Amino acid sequence: MASMASRKATVMKMAACVVVPSIPIGVWFYSATQDRKAKQEEVRTKVRVPNVQTIDDLMIEKCKPGDVILFDRRCHKCASGPLAAFSCVLGKTFLCDDDKKKGVKRVETGAFEHAGIVVPGLYKKKLDALDPSNLLLLEATPNGVVARKLLTRLEMSQSRTVLLLPLATPGERRNDEDYEPSQKTKRLQDQLHKGLCKFRDTYVEESSKQNYGNAHATLGLIGSLAYATGLQKTSKAPVSPSAWLVTSALMESGAGLNLSDRTAFDTKVEDFLRDHRFNQTDTVRLRPGWRFLSPIILRETARN
Repeated sequence: MASMASRKATVMKMAACVVVPSIPIGVWFYSATQDRKAKQEEVRTKVRVPNVQTIDDLMIEKCKPGDVILFDRRCHKCASGPLAAFSCVLGKTFLCDDDKKKGVKRVETGAFEHAGIVVPGLYKKKLDALDPSNLLLLEATPNGVVARKLLTRLEMSQSRTVLLLPLATPGERRNDEDYEPSQKTKRLQDQLHKGLCKFRDTYVEESSKQNYGNAHATLGLIGSLAYATGLQKTSKAPVSPSAWLVTSALMESGAGLNLSDRTAFDTKVEDFLRDHRFNQTDTVRLRPGWRFLSPIILRETARN
C-alpha cells in the first residue's frame, strides 16, 4: 500500500511539473492568437480611399524585386506556437548584435533575426508583375516557404522595426530620379526578375511537398544553438532559415556570390547589414558591381 501511495504521489508530481508550466504558456498563446486575429480583421476592414495612398503604399513604391527586407520581430507576438516563439528568442539571443562582443554595436535600429526577399507578383504581364502594388515577399515561415503580397505583409507586421535593403545592379543609380538605365542594366534586371520568379515557384512548391513548415521552428532552434556552441560548420541545419532562403535566392538569381557550399547555411540576418569591404566574415557577398544601398526604415514602432 505504501509503495502504491508513493508511486501515486510521484505520478502527481510529474503531472504537476507538466501542467503548471503549461498554464502561462497556454494563456500567452491564446493572447497572441487573438491579437493576430484582431490584426487580420483590422487589415481586412481597412478603409481604402481611391487614389489616396497610405504611408505603406508610399513605402512599397521604393521596393523592387531583389530587395531584402529585415524584421526586428516581437517574439511574444508570435502566433505560430510556443516552439516558433522560442526559436525567435534564441535567434535574437545568439544571432544578433555580434559586434557587442567587440564593444561595437553596428546595428542601431534593432535586432534583426528574420528576413524576406521581394519577388515579382504572380501576373501574366511582365509590367503588372513588377508593379509595386503587386510585389510579393518570399519568406521561410512556420507555414512553409510562402510568397505573400508585400503591402499586406507590411500592414500585418507587428515588428518593432522593418528595414529595407535596396539592391542595385551594376551601374544602376536608383536614387537618381532622372536616371535612365542602360540596355545592359535592363538585361541584368530582367535576368534577376526571371531568376527570382523561378526560385519563388520552385521553393514554394518544394516547401509544400516536403512539408517544410513543420520543420521551420526546429531548424531555427538547431541553427541558433549550433552557432552559439560553435558547431554550425558541422550542422546540417542553416544557422538562420530565413537568411538561408534569402541568400539562396540572391545566388540562384545571379546577384549573390556563392563562395562555398556553406555560404547560405552560415548566413545570419544581420550579415546583410555589414559591408564586405570592411568585414572579412559575417557578411553577405554579392557579385562584382552588385550592391546594397543604404538601409531605409519602412516601419518603426515603440521599443517594447
